[in-house]
Amino acid sequence: MPYKEAETVKLYYSIGEVAKRFGVKTSLIRFWEKEFDIIKPKKNKKGNRLFTQDDMDNFFVIYHLVKERGFTLDGAKRKLKDNKSGTENNAQVVKSLGKIKEFLLELKKEL
Repeated sequence: MPYKEAETVKLYYSIGEVAKRFGVKTSLIRFWEKEFDIIKPKKNKKGNRLFTQDDMDNFFVIYHLVKERGFTLDGAKRKLKDNKSGTENNAQVVKSLGKIKEFLLELKKEL
């Protein structure tokens, strides 16, 4: 297999990076920040939002519930409140399966 550099883990992500990762507009990220109290970005002196990896994981759970499973915002809030650990586990499984799919597709190209 060809050499592949390890992904660098960032401490903070800008709102543009978060929006790009999930394929949504920055206005939706700001909206979800207001709607879901689990998203708490830090802000620098200029007022720019700085999202941590925990925020990114929470965005993944919210994205999975709202965009992929079709929950309403109120439904997603209730789901997160009622069954936080189960919802996070499901989101982690989806994320892991996505990585496995990418690996298998890459392996298929090499064959």
